[in-house]
Amino acid sequence: MLSLIGMSIFGLIVGIIAKLILPGRDPGGIFVTALIGMAGALVGLRIGRLFPGVIESEWILAIIGALILLILYRIIFGRKRDD
Repeated sequence: MLSLIGMSIFGLIVGIIAKLILPGRDPGGIFVTALIGMAGALVGLRIGRLFPGVIESEWILAIIGALILLILYRIIFGRKRDD
């Protein structure tokens, strides 16, 4: 139970950092931010395992993963514009 709470807090922090790096209006609130952060941490750590020794910091890998997912999230669920 404690690790689930810790992972949620870690995901929320990573998601907030990713949203600070890529500002803009996003559909979704704090729950989506936490989910993107948690999933981004998993994606980032997987990327880190593909390229061992390139980036050692788990925080940086998690933020990179969250940025990738945030960009994909905006592409898929962003507002549709009528051009």
